[in-house]
Amino acid sequence: MAEAVIKQGPLTGTRIAVLMESDYFEPEISYYRHRFAEEGARVEFLTRLWGQEELTFRGHEFGAPFTVDRSLEDVDPRRYAAIVVPSGMVADRLRYTEDVNRLAPAVRLLRWAFAEPGVLKGVICHGLWLAAAIPQTVHGRKVACHNNLVGDVRNMGAEYVDQDVVVDGDLITARTGEHHHLFARTLVEELALRKGAPIPRKDGR
Repeated sequence: MAEAVIKQGPLTGTRIAVLMESDYFEPEISYYRHRFAEEGARVEFLTRLWGQEELTFRGHEFGAPFTVDRSLEDVDPRRYAAIVVPSGMVADRLRYTEDVNRLAPAVRLLRWAFAEPGVLKGVICHGLWLAAAIPQTVHGRKVACHNNLVGDVRNMGAEYVDQDVVVDGDLITARTGEHHHLFARTLVEELALRKGAPIPRKDGR
């Protein structure tokens, strides 16, 4: 998979991790790949590689191949300014664990990220499924999510907010994959604020 061209911008030197698995929402993933690079950030897609060098996934809409060669089991979440859990079935697939008494690697990564206030957590739509096994991470937090998950997030002790995008400290959540442009813009703005960099213009992207 060719890397997106990274421009100089307010997020130059910033790394953003996006978790990946099959049956993802293709317009969303494609948008992240280019939009964050447009502001100078390097985007790295992470997945569970199951001992392989790389895995190729196919999206929900067009079935286009997307190859990932970075393992989420081998990274320190502190190297990233933000970790994004996208919409679609990504979170559901990544929360699978062979041993029900152990957290899945992606869930452990998310738990570690929540323990690091310096890491911005971005979770959109059904992505909050990944937090189901670690409800303490979102307990008492204000979140947006897909309508189908409102009961789930309330059972996790989170406070559902009926908005397209919600910012609660180091946690940014959004309603559905169709809101990925608003979600991404909010992530860019929050990361720029943290760096003390100029905030990119709001042009609807």
